[in-house]
Amino acid sequence: MEKEDRQILCRALLCLRTPEEASALLDDLCTAAEREEMSRRLRAALLLRAGSPYNDVVALTGLSTATISRVSRSLKNGEGYACILPRMQEAEAEEKA
Repeated sequence: MEKEDRQILCRALLCLRTPEEASALLDDLCTAAEREEMSRRLRAALLLRAGSPYNDVVALTGLSTATISRVSRSLKNGEGYACILPRMQEAEAEEKA
């Protein structure tokens, strides 16, 4: 059942077309604390990818060093951040153009 539930969530995420739609779904699915935690982890990933030291990431995100270490491991070994971070940068560059 857990794998099936995860697939449902992944399919739902793929249906989103705008940041506003994504925000609305996150509001429905997650508590404010969960949304904040995910946002801070993503910001930490962006900062780490840009070469920011752990101490700066701690200061800017409020995350623990243990959480930042987990994000760092995911950056090195995972597939999610590796997929989404370049796409986010491309989209940001397109918005500025």
